Amino acid sequence: MSLCPWQFEGKTSFGMSVFNLSNAIMGSGILGLSYAMSNTGVVLFIILLTCIACLSSYSVHLLLKSAGVVGIRAYEQLGFRAFGHPGKIAAGVIITFHNIGAMSSYLFIVKYELPLVIQAFLGLSSNTGDWFLNGNYLIIIVSVCVILPLALMRQLGYLGYTSGFSLTCMVFFLSSVSDYLKTSDDGCLYSERLVSLLKHSLCNAANLTYPLYGFQTAYTIPILAFAFVCHPEVLPIYTELKNATKRRMQGIANVSIMGMFVMYLLTAIFGYLTFYVNTESELLHTYSKVDPLDTLILCVRVAVLVAVTLTVPVVLFPIRRAILQLLFPEKPFHWARHITIALCLLFVVNVLVIIVPNIRDIFGIIGATTAPSLIFILPGLFYLRIVPTEQEPMKSRPKITAACFTAMGFIFMSMSLTFIIIDWTTGEKRAGGGH
Repeated sequence: MSLCPWQFEGKTSFGMSVFNLSNAIMGSGILGLSYAMSNTGVVLFIILLTCIACLSSYSVHLLLKSAGVVGIRAYEQLGFRAFGHPGKIAAGVIITFHNIGAMSSYLFIVKYELPLVIQAFLGLSSNTGDWFLNGNYLIIIVSVCVILPLALMRQLGYLGYTSGFSLTCMVFFLSSVSDYLKTSDDGCLYSERLVSLLKHSLCNAANLTYPLYGFQTAYTIPILAFAFVCHPEVLPIYTELKNATKRRMQGIANVSIMGMFVMYLLTAIFGYLTFYVNTESELLHTYSKVDPLDTLILCVRVAVLVAVTLTVPVVLFPIRRAILQLLFPEKPFHWARHITIALCLLFVVNVLVIIVPNIRDIFGIIGATTAPSLIFILPGLFYLRIVPTEQEPMKSRPKITAACFTAMGFIFMSMSLTFIIIDWTTGEKRAGGGH
């Protein structure tokens, strides 16, 4: 069987692939996890985070198994193999919308945090209204000067170094959040706070009085799902992996998901133990209310800005790949198409970031629609349709598990959308719920 264009011998190492996939998982979602914990409590949050991480890993297994059966390493082509042209179009559209939402959330952070960083460096106590303190102008400048050149790289593997640096910035963010909690002046060690909160969570859950039972929690699971979606990047990274095998790629996914699980959990706990129910949907915005000119928080802002900015090109690659698969499936690589699609995508994302008023809306809607489609529904459906019944009958345990997994995705999507719509119509949003 001849090799398809996406089946060339990869050159990206295991470590670089882990960096790229971890960078694809990690992003703006990390800033919403303390807010999610404030809605559920520590115990339920840990349970939900663990479940989503395990389900995400299982989803990657389904995706790689389907890809291995037919020798295809393109998400859209798996959709075509499973359901013909409608499947290919559906997969491409879902990937496009999800990653555009992810890119928007990253640039949303740049829009609101970069002016504050510049303002702090200039020693200004308030925004003077100058153009260099206008977030709308700044995201355009960052997009053109930083993101676009990286997005024009021909292969995703080249971004392994920037992904590694991005992860380093987020590790600094985590350590700084921990240090900020240690320096709080309430005289209570955060280990003591954690024990107290665990007891409080269990007690209130038993009495059915915890915020879990309000519509605010409608955003919790979507935020967690949004924070673990990396599936559009799995197959492109698999394609460029050196000595690529299903087991090797599954190992990369497991290492990446586990690493992000630890980082997410620690960030959520430290942020929540600092602000409790006053935590907002964008954690840095909560810190800015305490002391916007604090040196440590200023460094954290810079680190997060660098991290999310360097993540945008990684997320852009699968969108461009999806568009090429939908519109130019048989065409060879051409620089004009490569550059034009990147420019158009960045233009659309910049317009969205300028228009959308609240980052929580992005987390909620993307997490409740495209995230369950990419984590649960599509991998499960691909597995059921592609893996032959001769190999695994429909009544076999793997097929039944995949069917239940897919059904879980539909249930999760329906419930999350229902709660979010009710939240919007009843106006039960927490004051100061983010930007």
